[in-house]
Amino acid sequence: MSDHEVGQVRRFWEGLGLPGLVDVHTHFMPERVLRKVWAYFDALGPLTGGVEWPITYRHEEDERAELLRRFGVRAFTAMLYPHKAGMAQWLNDWAVDFARRTPDCLHTSTLFPEPGVETYVRRAVEAGARVFKAHVQVGAYDPADELLDPAWGVLAEAGTPVVVHCGSGPAPGKHTGPEPIARVLARHPRLRLVVAHLGMPEYEDFLDLAERYVEVRLDTTMAFTDFSERLAPFPRRALPRLADLGDRVLLGTDFPNIPYPYLHQLHALERLELGDAWLRGVCHDNAARLFGLPESRPSQGSPGSPGSPGSQESRESRES
Repeated sequence: MSDHEVGQVRRFWEGLGLPGLVDVHTHFMPERVLRKVWAYFDALGPLTGGVEWPITYRHEEDERAELLRRFGVRAFTAMLYPHKAGMAQWLNDWAVDFARRTPDCLHTSTLFPEPGVETYVRRAVEAGARVFKAHVQVGAYDPADELLDPAWGVLAEAGTPVVVHCGSGPAPGKHTGPEPIARVLARHPRLRLVVAHLGMPEYEDFLDLAERYVEVRLDTTMAFTDFSERLAPFPRRALPRLADLGDRVLLGTDFPNIPYPYLHQLHALERLELGDAWLRGVCHDNAARLFGLPESRPSQGSPGSPGSPGSQESRESRES
């Protein structure tokens, strides 16, 4: 990747007065699994909606992690997920080793509705897992399955966030949409769910859930990009609601599995014109608070003052 793109990404967060970015939706997994994921995208599998989806950052594992560091991503995740029973524990074991050798990765684990799920979820939490990934679309399971109920209870009690792909984009599944995950929240209202992709395309339904449950958050993964706006545009009437939930919206990108440059996700958020304070929260501070990382402190001026992160001068410097 060019130094030019790296410089542009860094100018973006520097212009906001941030110490870097926190990306809660990046994918690292065993290499043979990731290669199969990429092959699925290349083949236009049914879960991609049949849309051409070139992988922009098709690099080796070390190169991908180093590129995130060069971008200034202070903390990222290893969103990994099983598509069948008997796979989650193996992925979790891999994730322990990955987190050990990748200290800027938030130790990520996963789960599947199967006998023993409560045991290995509890074991992962005790081993230091800081975030879980649940992929309702790929796993083709009901998140309200009774087998998962004790595991959700463990995660709610521990306060461990769960990034869940439960929206019906890019292609609907048997258990996608707001209703199945709403049944989980009805049983576990303290569960810290992070709805991936803002719940695309059922954006407003998932905004409803976030407004109803104070521990529900949303990640921005692929939302507002040119790619997603062609397929599932975010309703502009809902932007004020997104602004009001500004302390519970987190930056996610889907790196490396994105069909455009990393910078485009950042610019897509900026062009919403919800303000620099909103961007600072989304791109760093909300996730930093959730995961116990140091939050940013603007180094000069107040928002809107000359040279401050919120000023016109600062915005122009990010765009140059």
